[in-house]
Amino acid sequence: MKTSSARAIRCAIYTRVSTDHGLEQDFNSLDAQREAAEAYVKSQAHEGWRLIKGSVFDDGGFSGGSLERPALQRLLTLIEAGEVDVVVVYKVDRLTRSLADFAKLVELFDAHSTSFVSVTQSFNTTTSMGRLTLNMLLSFAQFEREVTGERIRDKIAASKKRGLWVGGVVPLGYRVEDRRLVVDEAEAVTVRMIFERYLALGSLPALQMELRAAGVVTRRRVLSSGRTIGGVSFTNGPLAHLLRNRTYLGEINHKDRSYPGEHAAIIDPPLFAAVQAKLDDNRNRHRGRYGSSEALLLGRLFDDRGNRMTPSSANKKGVRYRYYVSSVLAQGRKTEAGSVPRVSAPEIEAAVIEALRMQFSDDAHLGDRELITQRLERAVLRLDSIEVDVADDTAPTFSVPWTRQPTNPHREIIRSSQRDDSRPMRAEARIVLIRSIAQGRRWLEEIIAGTADPDAIAAREQRSRRHIEQMVSLAFLAPDLVRAIVDGRLPRGTNASRLMNPPAAWSAQWQMLGLDASR
Repeated sequence: MKTSSARAIRCAIYTRVSTDHGLEQDFNSLDAQREAAEAYVKSQAHEGWRLIKGSVFDDGGFSGGSLERPALQRLLTLIEAGEVDVVVVYKVDRLTRSLADFAKLVELFDAHSTSFVSVTQSFNTTTSMGRLTLNMLLSFAQFEREVTGERIRDKIAASKKRGLWVGGVVPLGYRVEDRRLVVDEAEAVTVRMIFERYLALGSLPALQMELRAAGVVTRRRVLSSGRTIGGVSFTNGPLAHLLRNRTYLGEINHKDRSYPGEHAAIIDPPLFAAVQAKLDDNRNRHRGRYGSSEALLLGRLFDDRGNRMTPSSANKKGVRYRYYVSSVLAQGRKTEAGSVPRVSAPEIEAAVIEALRMQFSDDAHLGDRELITQRLERAVLRLDSIEVDVADDTAPTFSVPWTRQPTNPHREIIRSSQRDDSRPMRAEARIVLIRSIAQGRRWLEEIIAGTADPDAIAAREQRSRRHIEQMVSLAFLAPDLVRAIVDGRLPRGTNASRLMNPPAAWSAQWQMLGLDASR
């Protein structure tokens, strides 16, 4: 009789060490683990065990506390593809030192009919006793990892208290020699210049623009992967971090404290203290402006490249015009701005408020600022739409069509039969009138729905009943008259007071204003 050959069992070997120390040797820890695993697979050849092509997966210098390891991820991909039957490791803690990660791996292995074997630890994961044994081993492995981490953290803290450099990103102006920080004179000149110029300019955006013009960039660094980072212009965040870094006083930072270090200082204490005072003063003034600003969308409006849009204003012939401007413009980074780098503040505020009013009709009792505070998380300004992200997690993000009004639009003026004034309405007056009409319509909706009466609205808005009634009367304006207001086709001088308490007949409303609706 012929005996059927054993089914081929596809095996993969996984090895790992936590540090890269000693990996340059001809025979290192990874080689020892791999050799033992290969010998074990050969001893099971009679059971059909065979190493698959590219069966060795080495992770040198990776902790067992995380699954983010390149070789392990490649192995898991093969397992998910159904190409591995057995994973062979030298010890269980080579695979993971975390119970939570182990549970994830076991679930993945079970889902794809994959088992694993520890060469030096005999147990069978298909039985409850084997799983209990494995969990106990992993519990001790995780305990060992956590104790080791605590010991390392305590050693780092003790070393920093003594002023020793223990590694990390080397600040600009220093280099490391014999595990000590040493002043790099060429870079130190740049650091001193940054401190001095900030104190003279008093503004991070202004300093950033000056450094860009001078070609000053961040230090270039080559990572262990071979990738080069840095060599880019400074932005506000890195500049603020540099100016706050007490390492330049000759100190070593540890969490929220610093200790006298062994390295030399680059910045004199009086200059450092003056810079800190200026930074604190600017931060406090910014917070004060933030709380009292009339800009309704402050901190909530962004362009379509993720840049925050900040309030700005200009005065022309005694009239103040408000805008929102992409923050990168003030930093000399015009090419990084979104498709709409500058927009009229009343225009975009009215569009966002109208979108929120339509989305949350039950909030008609809220004022504009209160509505934005409670409902708006952020608004993203695009060339043809506004993306509104609401604060309520249960409400979806939505977009509304929007088109920026041209800077110098061509307007057809509706001529008055009583006056020869071809000048169009001022932009600010048009926005105020549109908002007054919208407010009157909202109050009318409340009165019709029975949720409030004129007296209640007057008490809530802290206005007189007569004011409320006059504003509500704007809700009865003719649609074509409202469209002419929106388009800016009415003559200068047209305002809410001229339009209040209009006649019921729409044609009579035009006659009341002395306007010709046909033109």
